[in-house]
Amino acid sequence: MQLHQVKPIHKQKEKKRVGRGGKHGTYSGRGIKGQKARAGRKLRPEIRDFIKKIPKKRGYRFKSIKPKPEIINLIDLEKHFNDGDIVNPQTLLEKGLISRIKGRTPEVKILGVGELKKKLKIENCKMSKSAAKVLEIKK
Repeated sequence: MQLHQVKPIHKQKEKKRVGRGGKHGTYSGRGIKGQKARAGRKLRPEIRDFIKKIPKKRGYRFKSIKPKPEIINLIDLEKHFNDGDIVNPQTLLEKGLISRIKGRTPEVKILGVGELKKKLKIENCKMSKSAAKVLEIKK
């Protein structure tokens, strides 16, 4: 016996073709109206609904992952520091002007709101242009 001589024992069952007259009546087992009753229906896959519900990572709806710096104004430095003091994130933490974020010392940005009459040494802090201008005049 060879491959071209092999035949199945049972006949193949023919697929039931619904909606073409005969004994199945007017709705032909499809129910009344709706998407499932139409010819050529295209049902939306369930996985698509699941994908739509998952929050996406980009766009206007989501906050940035990068932590924003803690903001300190020149007024605060004037109140809490003496002449000749060093201003850095550690000293700001000690004075209670900033707080830790998730156990870490945050980045600090100094803004130019207010006046600064004392001479201070600033380390490891970002500055706005207006604050940098005021601090350059002091030096």
